[in-house]
Amino acid sequence: MLIVIAMGEEILTGGACLRPWLRRHQPLAQIETIEGEVFLRPQHVPKWYIAMENTNLPETLLPAVPTSEATTEPTESFGELLSQFEQSQKTEAGAKQLEGTVVSISADSVYLDIGFKTEGVLLRSSFSDNASGVVQGDKFPVSVKGRNAEGYYELSRLKIAQPTDWSSLEEAFAQKSAIVGTVTAVVKGGLSVDVGVRAFMPASRSGARDAGEMEKLVGQEITCRIIKLDAAEEDVVVDRRVIAEEEQRSLEQSRYSELKEGDVVKGQVRSITSYGAFVDLGGIDGLLHVSDISWSRVNNPEEVLSAGQQLQVKVLKIDPESRRISLGLKQLQAHPWDVVAEKYKIGQRVTGTVARLMDFGAFVELEPGIEGLIHVSEMSWVKKVRKPSDLLKEGDTVDAVILSVNQDERRLSLGLKQALGDPWADVLQRFPVGSTIEGPVTRLMKFGAFVQLTEGVEGLVHISEISADRHLNHPQDAVKTGEVVKAQVLAIDTEKRQVKLSMKQLIPTGLDEYLVEHHEGDIVSGRIVDQASGLATVELGEGVRATCQIGASAPVVAETKSNEGKPDLTSLTSLLKARWKGNSAPVAPQPESLRIGQVCSFRIVKLDPGAKSIELTLA
Repeated sequence: MLIVIAMGEEILTGGACLRPWLRRHQPLAQIETIEGEVFLRPQHVPKWYIAMENTNLPETLLPAVPTSEATTEPTESFGELLSQFEQSQKTEAGAKQLEGTVVSISADSVYLDIGFKTEGVLLRSSFSDNASGVVQGDKFPVSVKGRNAEGYYELSRLKIAQPTDWSSLEEAFAQKSAIVGTVTAVVKGGLSVDVGVRAFMPASRSGARDAGEMEKLVGQEITCRIIKLDAAEEDVVVDRRVIAEEEQRSLEQSRYSELKEGDVVKGQVRSITSYGAFVDLGGIDGLLHVSDISWSRVNNPEEVLSAGQQLQVKVLKIDPESRRISLGLKQLQAHPWDVVAEKYKIGQRVTGTVARLMDFGAFVELEPGIEGLIHVSEMSWVKKVRKPSDLLKEGDTVDAVILSVNQDERRLSLGLKQALGDPWADVLQRFPVGSTIEGPVTRLMKFGAFVQLTEGVEGLVHISEISADRHLNHPQDAVKTGEVVKAQVLAIDTEKRQVKLSMKQLIPTGLDEYLVEHHEGDIVSGRIVDQASGLATVELGEGVRATCQIGASAPVVAETKSNEGKPDLTSLTSLLKARWKGNSAPVAPQPESLRIGQVCSFRIVKLDPGAKSIELTLA
């Protein structure tokens, strides 16, 4: 059954190849409408169409028509009629633009009825917004460019002429109109094209990238433009590439005018570079920079994208002068920093990967899009780090402690040394004042030597505390870097992280020997050297002094010049030492006439090794 759908007097679809035949052979009175559908009487359908469509038309559907009416139909061969039909379509198409009606839409193409037996096809990219607003029944002016491999007519929205003689060629050349031609052969330097006459198309203007693509053009209908015409010499040169470029520019202009910053559009990855990916947005390209692919750091776009991949991207910026479009993929995802304040707290211990090293520190990625900075000053308790690369390298997994969080500026400060524990936390307990430490000399300065107490803790031995028996111009006169020494802790300041040490305090003196060799109750000899408020200072030996309570009953008077002459004290020290070492009998005291410089016998009443003090009384 043949159904011909009509709207008014214009036949739109159904039996498309019958349209010119109907106009020539059948009056409209012979088309009958039943229940809103138009039927052509079976007796008036050409035999060639019935054979071509393999159509069975039941005669019971419509009233019979006298046989004589059917015999008026001229006998025509199928081949001749079909050839006439195709030629009529080609001639009609070349004379003017056609009006195409959208009959279906696929993922990448729009199919239109152009009144031919076969439908025409346009790429969706030929329409604005990738044909998102096109619906079935929409009409568009189109021109036939040729046929594709599937047999559909390839259409163009440009007006394309079909030259038939030199005058039409000259008119197309003058108006710079697009024309249809058929590639007949590959020749030296290009292609031979039949545009009604033989024309030459240079290889550089064919749009083909190599010889293989040029071979594929042979036998195909193409759309081109005449760029040289000499009727006298019958010299015609055509250009196919310029048409494609114009169509591309027209499409780009249409797409540029449609896009706005902030739009979310679909695209396909066309190519990938080291700095990003170019995305086809339906005729125009936009750049998806590597920094806008993901909130996490992407070193190589090929690791996350592939050519041909379909993406949904956001238009970040459109530069009208350069016509560059910047795209973003990560902008369609929630920003990780939106929840940082809730997720990360000061003092929290975290684990991350070293993303990159700078002169001032290392950036550590805690999660995609969240990085924290470990400054060089926060890397080690032990030594001064000058370059982060001295301790870390990219890709290292490290533990750190969050020192500060600034969500407004999107900054996280991390500490590496804090994760290792502060060695100063228990310095007072481990190294109390007065205790003796042992450690290597880490560095020498003009004012002293630094000694390591433990990892991360150093103390300073001032130059005046290095040696008790000689004057030093520089610490290196007594110690060397790396030498292990013993020292006494003099003071600790945990806030300033300073420890004062002394080496000379551990060097034995005459007083130390005296304290070791004597006991409380011993009778010793000594010389009174000073007195104040009933308390006398007594010299017991070289560098050994003690105190003695004299009282008011036996005051000490200063020695004066008398007839006795000045006492000879040059051998007093050796005398006292000899008596001390040799246990000589003590000299009996003379309480009634004690004088400074007088040698007397004393009893030791108290020895204090810690305070290094001795208390005496007259024996």
